[in-house]
Formats: sequence, structure tokens, C-alpha cells
Amino acid sequence: MITKSETWAIRPAREQDRHNLAEIYLRVRRETFLWVDPSRFSFEDFEVHTNGERLFVCENGHGAVAGFAAIWEPDDFIHMLYILPAFQARGAGKALLAALPGWPTRRYRLKCLVKNTRAMAFYRTLGFEVIGDGASPEGDYKEMLLNAQRSS
Repeated sequence: MITKSETWAIRPAREQDRHNLAEIYLRVRRETFLWVDPSRFSFEDFEVHTNGERLFVCENGHGAVAGFAAIWEPDDFIHMLYILPAFQARGAGKALLAALPGWPTRRYRLKCLVKNTRAMAFYRTLGFEVIGDGASPEGDYKEMLLNAQRSS
């Protein structure tokens, strides 16, 4: 039985994590973004999309990697937060965000695809508010900003 009190360890990504993180990135996008042709996603996307970003890894109590976050520090921008399906809704995403530098007082921003309704709801419960709209190859998105007064 899985409990909400599961403990998570957050650490900086290591070079030896990159292959596993690329696999997570590919798998979660293919399983989540069902409205996008899965052939548009490739294993090599991870290296290109995370170039210059700071990566954080989330592990469960047994050392299994549950997911990762990537931030572009110059703009306090959360570029990626990807959790394997088996670990979703268990606190891994919240633990990753809580471990980001300056959380929750730093005014982090992110973009969330409108069709990714689970993620939209998740970010709203953590205090993110919509501040704009945009479009990407994967679909329309909402730009969101962390409101430190509402974050939990």
C-alpha cells in the first residue's frame, strides 16, 4: 500500500543520471501529451531542451528515481517537472518544487499546457496563478507565476 507520507530525497542531477532522465522525459511526454503525435518526441530532446538548465532529481526511499525538475535560473523559470506515472499523486512533484532554491518566496514562473488538466490543477493547488497565454508546438499553454502568499 502506498501512503501520502512517503519520503522523497531531492538532489542535484549527476552526469550518470542523464540517460535515465532522458528516458523519463520521453516516456512521460508520450504518455501524457496524447494529443501530440508521439513520433514528434525523441530521446535526444532531453539534451537539447535542458541545455544550460539546473536539474534536480527526486528519489523515493529505496533510491528509485521518480522524476526530475529543470529550471532556467536567470529567469526563475521552471522549464520541466516530469514524474513517472507510477509515482504521480504521491508527493514527488511537490517535494521537487519545495526543494528548489528559494522556494516558496522566489517568484518562479512556468508554462503549462492547457490540455494537461492534471498539471494545471496541481500547480494551482500550490499557489501558481495564470498570468498569460501562449501557443507552442504541443498546444496552447498558460503562463503561471507562483504567488508566495498562496503557496503551501
